[in-house]
This record gives sequence, C-alpha cells and structure tokens, in this order.
Amino acid sequence: MTTATEATVATALKSLLNEQTTVEVRPRYEGSNICTWIGFKHVNYLVEEAVLHHFRTAGLPARGLYEEHGLGLDFVDLDTRILHAFHMDDAAQALVVPDTAEDASVLGFRVTLCVERDGSSLKAVTSKVKVSLRPDGYLDRTAETPQELAPFTVARLGAHTETRPGAVPDTGPAVGTTVNTSLSYGRGTTGEEDPVLAQLTRDANAFGWKWRIPYPYCHFTERLQMSGYLRQMEEVVDLFLADRGISIRELLDERRWIPVVPQSRIRILDEALMEEDLYTVYTVESIFKDFTYTSRMDCYVVRDGKLVKTATGKITHGYAVIENRRDWSLVNFDERVVRALGGEPAER
Repeated sequence: MTTATEATVATALKSLLNEQTTVEVRPRYEGSNICTWIGFKHVNYLVEEAVLHHFRTAGLPARGLYEEHGLGLDFVDLDTRILHAFHMDDAAQALVVPDTAEDASVLGFRVTLCVERDGSSLKAVTSKVKVSLRPDGYLDRTAETPQELAPFTVARLGAHTETRPGAVPDTGPAVGTTVNTSLSYGRGTTGEEDPVLAQLTRDANAFGWKWRIPYPYCHFTERLQMSGYLRQMEEVVDLFLADRGISIRELLDERRWIPVVPQSRIRILDEALMEEDLYTVYTVESIFKDFTYTSRMDCYVVRDGKLVKTATGKITHGYAVIENRRDWSLVNFDERVVRALGGEPAER
C-alpha cells in the first residue's frame, strides 16, 4: 500500500522532473571584490540558489529532504558559462529547466540567468547542474529513503560517475605524508617540501596547495560541499598567480588588470571530510592566442596511505583593464604574463 508520504513524494518528484520554475536572484554583497563587478564564485552561487528554489517549489526543499528523510541535497556537477558580467545590486531572472534522462542516476537541470541592460533582457549565464541525494551518515543511518527518490540516492558522493555496479573509488599510488597543516600554518602549505605535493606536481606546469578543510566549507555535518570547492578554486588561483610573480594585487596596482572568468566547471568524484587535509593541484593546460588560458583543478585526500581524487574542475581566465568605476575591457596577455602562465620566470 502506498503511504501518504510516498504519494506526496511521488507528486513532488513529478513536479521536480517536469515543471520549469523562475525566480529573481541577486548576488551577495560579499561577491563584489573589485569595483562593483561580481566574481564567478558568486555567479555560481546564484545558480545554486535557483536550483534550491526549484526543489522548494516542487515540494522537496533541502531542509525537508534532510529532516524528514535523512537525505542531503548535494550539488555534484556545476558547469557554468558567463556571457555578461554581473554587478552589485543586479536582479537576475533565473529559469530552471529539468534535464534528467529517463535512466539517469543523478538529477539534472539547465539554468539560465538573464539580467536587464539598457531596457533589454540579456542572457548573462547558462549552467548545467547535477544533484545527488546522499543519506545521512553521521546522525542517523536507519532512515528509509522514499522509493521514488531511490534512483537518485547514492551511498557516497561521486558514485554517479561510476559505470560498473559496486564500483569503488579509484585510488592512486601509495604516498608519504607530512603533518604540516596545524593551525599555525594558516593558509596551509605549498611547494615541494611536502612529499604529496611534490609527487602531484612533478614534471607539470602546476601549482600545489595542501590545506585543512574547515567546517564553514562543509555541510550535513561532515563533508565538503560544492560551494566549498568553488571557494577552493578561487583561492588556488590567487595563490598560483602570486607564486608566478603576477599576483592579483600587483597587476591591479601596476596596470589596473583584473582576472575575468568566462567559464568554470567542478565535478565531485568522491567525498572529502571536515578537517581532512585537501591537496589541490592547479595545472595550466592551454593558452589561447594570448587572450585566455584554461587550467585544471584536481583535489585529493590521502586515505590509508593512498591518494583519492575527490573533485576535478576547469576554469578559463582572461584579463580585463579597468577603464572607470563602471566599465572594463578585455586585453591581450603580454610577454611577462605569458611567461608566468607557461611556467617560466616572470620578468618585470
């Protein structure tokens, strides 16, 4: 016999999978770091908010999924293109369109953000989003998952990427570690003095960073969430540019140049837990016509003496020159920037 709760969940899931939703979203003040422009991280936050509203409207809010069914709502894939810049106080109209294949093991959505410019509505952002439902593994391991939600429920984040039943996460070779991320280290450790970082960055145009995962980057009591990885991607870029001699502050002061991001993507492959050491490797993959460069971010933890990759992502950057308090325009890289991105000593 179908219970009232099961019937309610079935109706809500049908709405989630078939009906479009719209909502007005605004970027947070925190995301305006240079003049009034909003960075890529907070643009992705708007995408997340639109999808969360979609779940709420369908009758499956993140809070209810967790408190009533013991299911954490986790963003596991976020692929976003930014077509027009967002500014402080912009109001975006977000459209969420369900995009879940019939036999999919993950919930999919397409999100479009439109913003008004000079009386016209411009398509500013497009994003592809995937969501998994993860049973609570910390407080209650006995909650029963509603039958309708079972196809989208995973015992471990990243399981949707596996192609064989019962697959276990791929692990890397055995590694040696050093304990060097105590609180006194602040932002963590970089460089070849750490054996894991040395192994991960060897013979590559890459920068490595080891850092203890703090609780504000986590959710559902134990694991690093997608927004935490977005923050990680933003910060590893900052550290990479400083390490290459072209820090954000330096190019701002010298040239009024700022990094701009037309595209970013992050995929969660496994779980990273609160207070684990996260090894983040940022690798420059290509430079396109001295105009944009694309880098890959790979994140790992060490478990049982072996590397486990927990996330991977890509981000494309260009540079823009600040023309005034309202406007900027894209510029080509000069030799100094090209050399630094390519791994050669930066020349001032």
